[in-house]
Order: sequence, then structure tokens, then C-alpha cells
Amino acid sequence: MKLYLISLAAGLLVGVIYGVLNVRSPAPPVIALVGLLGILIGEQIVPLARGALVRQPITTSLPKQGETRTTTDLSETRRPQDRTG
Repeated sequence: MKLYLISLAAGLLVGVIYGVLNVRSPAPPVIALVGLLGILIGEQIVPLARGALVRQPITTSLPKQGETRTTTDLSETRRPQDRTG
């Protein structure tokens, strides 16, 4: 969640700077959002294709009906290069 807030804050800061300098955004907002959507979809296609090649079942992060979600230690879900100490 922290990364989302940082990303939002950075975007707001850039927007304010653009407004103060009276500079238009490099791309029309709708085109920029469609491009971002394409990036997000593209990121999801690669794992799906890899899973299909090795015949792994497709999983989702949504809880099953009646299942409760609990918070856990996420340190084991991080990539080895991102782990500290």
C-alpha cells in the first residue's frame, strides 16, 4: 500500500509542477491511461503464458467464498535480492 501512496504522491507532485509551469502533459490523459493499462495487461500475460507452457493451474489472489484473509509476514514472498538481513 505504501508504494501506491508514494506513486500517487509523485504523480500529484508532477501534476502540480506542470500546473505551476503551465506545461501540458506529454500525452493526453486518456491515451496515457490506455498505455498504462497495456503495460499492466502485458505484465500479466507473461506469467500466464509461462504457466500455460508448464501446465500450472492459474491462481488468483482473491479469497475463496467463506475464506477469511489474514495478514502474514511477507518477508518470505519477496525476491531474494529484495530481502534485507
